[in-house]
Amino acid sequence: MTRDEAKARIEEIGILPGVRVGSAADALFAAETLYQAGIPIAEITMTTPGAIGVIKQLALRLPDMIVGAGTVLDTETARKCVDAGAKFLTSTGLVPEVVSFALRSNIVAIPGALTPTEVISAWKAGADYVKIFPAAPMGGDQYIRSLKLPLPQVLLIAAGGVNQNTAVDFIRAGSSAIGVGSELLPKDAVRRRQDQRIHELARRFLGFVAEARVTVLPH
Repeated sequence: MTRDEAKARIEEIGILPGVRVGSAADALFAAETLYQAGIPIAEITMTTPGAIGVIKQLALRLPDMIVGAGTVLDTETARKCVDAGAKFLTSTGLVPEVVSFALRSNIVAIPGALTPTEVISAWKAGADYVKIFPAAPMGGDQYIRSLKLPLPQVLLIAAGGVNQNTAVDFIRAGSSAIGVGSELLPKDAVRRRQDQRIHELARRFLGFVAEARVTVLPH
């Protein structure tokens, strides 16, 4: 899968699920359940035990799944993730060397940012998307709208506090996708292997994206 293909798929689905759990087994279950539920994308955060091994297993088991690495803060970690099969690199802030490494490796770069200056810096560094984190505490969808007004050319992903009540608003405000964590993958649902509960949440969030896009012109 090429960088452009991965990017197109992320935008098509409109959801970037963050897998931040307590074990490699939990992470595998969460990601595979998402895949089965129609969300073939998973960000495996580096705070998850054995995260790089999880990325490698998923890349082998589900080659058409867009498995990425989250909270990547240095080039060494980025290299290990790419070698394992990661198709995107993301973090909660702007780490220029990680963005550069992603671009050199021909995979999707999704740095984090918050202020307009950071957003512009991330975009100028070559980011495919800029993850606005934490979006909810900073004003929610109104903050995304405020950023998109002067920066319509920058593709944003709202993350941090996105839930069932706000998902539609974030997409309507101009987010290309939404980053969702425990609202999509509740820790107890993962721990208890409640796949049907996760399937239902996935169905809802996919529905929110579809509903919002009916009223939003394509960018």
